[in-house]
Amino acid sequence: MGKKWFTSLLAVLFVLSLALTGCSSSSSSGGSAGDSKQELTYATTSKVVGLSPILTNDSVSSTIIEQIYETLFVRDNKGEIVPHLAESYENPDENTWVIKLKKDIKFHDGTPFNAEAVKYTFDKLKDPATAAPRASLLEPVSSIEVQDEHTVVLKTEKPYGPMLAALTHSNAAIVSPTADKKQDLMKDPVGTGPFKFSEKVNGDDIVLVKNEDYWQKPAKLDKITFTVVPEVSTAISMLQTGKVQLIDGLAPELMPRLEKIKNVETQKVDGTPVYYLAFNMERALMNDLKFRQAVAHAINREGYLKKLNGLGVYSNTFIGPEVFGHPEEEKGPKYDQAKAKELVKANGLEQKEVKMLVPNTASYMNMAEVIQAQLKEAGIPVKIETLEWGTYLDVSKKGDFDITIAGWSNVTGDGSELLFPRLHSANIDATNLSRYKDAELDKLIEQSRSVVDQEQRKEILTKADEYVMTQLPVLPIYHGIASAAYDKSVKGFTMEPTGQWSLYSVHRE
Repeated sequence: MGKKWFTSLLAVLFVLSLALTGCSSSSSSGGSAGDSKQELTYATTSKVVGLSPILTNDSVSSTIIEQIYETLFVRDNKGEIVPHLAESYENPDENTWVIKLKKDIKFHDGTPFNAEAVKYTFDKLKDPATAAPRASLLEPVSSIEVQDEHTVVLKTEKPYGPMLAALTHSNAAIVSPTADKKQDLMKDPVGTGPFKFSEKVNGDDIVLVKNEDYWQKPAKLDKITFTVVPEVSTAISMLQTGKVQLIDGLAPELMPRLEKIKNVETQKVDGTPVYYLAFNMERALMNDLKFRQAVAHAINREGYLKKLNGLGVYSNTFIGPEVFGHPEEEKGPKYDQAKAKELVKANGLEQKEVKMLVPNTASYMNMAEVIQAQLKEAGIPVKIETLEWGTYLDVSKKGDFDITIAGWSNVTGDGSELLFPRLHSANIDATNLSRYKDAELDKLIEQSRSVVDQEQRKEILTKADEYVMTQLPVLPIYHGIASAAYDKSVKGFTMEPTGQWSLYSVHRE
């Protein structure tokens, strides 16, 4: 009897081992080669602000927008701008851009992609009534004309050098006019991309599914879930156990932990983002150059980089090394704590508490604490105010702070498209968080946009950067490295220098 029972037990264990072996090709269900469905879950610490490319301008939202919508042009893996929804373009003169569009493409709702859709999208992006955060992308465009069903003509009053770069930006993605007229694209998006919106679950999580009718080959993933996990340590635990397969924007202090996890791979790419301190130039102490110089000398930026575990690059410039227009010679102020103290004391700047506004993401909060400690050492007391990501975006636009920590992804990879939104006076109350108004800088920025010759543009951008680093409406802390960690079952994942990524070519093994 005992032998028979033992033999039966062995048989049961054998069957169980076969079942477990069949499931072990992936660290989570829904993504193994044996499964019919290819699924992936991405974890973010912040809630999505919205899903309309016209009405958003934040990295959290654009992560999802990139999967749903598409632009007329994109940058290839060499950084060159190439047509995407566009077929080709020509400049019959320096103020005219004739763009031919690809045919037989449809939006997720069946609406044809054509010149009318492009005109509708760009008109809405430009319309002041829309209050689009990145209306500046098309600010030089004076008219958008439909020449025929598959040809759109953009006209400018003066040459616009970064036109193609602007058209690669995710906020210049084309929306379905039909959908935009009948529903809220912030909640129910409709694009031409490889994935389409399915549902919102648990109040915050977004589910996308494969667009079977995609104009190229359909994506390999059937379903993507963007889940909100407020604590990054929890997200890493979920990555380790296979509940999540992808996280990005890695905090430097977490890299050693991530690199020890057996089922996880990390990816790092020299990037275009800049993380910086913005001074509210409409406030008395902030618009004192001596104060800004004191702050600049007080912060040990190179020292801070050592804490980033290879996730940052030092450059004493606002336009970073991976961005077009980066100066060869860096002329910004250097770390000098003694000089900072001297400036504070000589100009009576001590004991005047400064309010620093900070979004509640781990990397920004860590930066804020280091800056707070170093400014305190120089005699400048700082009070940190942290806000949830979406609230921070609203409050920072209104200028309710003395200084704030900010970031800019430089999605176009062009210096003009950093300086114009972030420092031109036309963008106060929108993306110019410093609320900076300077006629000389405005002129340089406008020149960098109105010249088509790229070498000439580079010279102008170098001058503009030197001016910024002299006047200091902003102080770059470091330039970013795009980073991600993912389950080893995830194949074909590639980060772009902008920190963006597409899941179109990704599959699970």
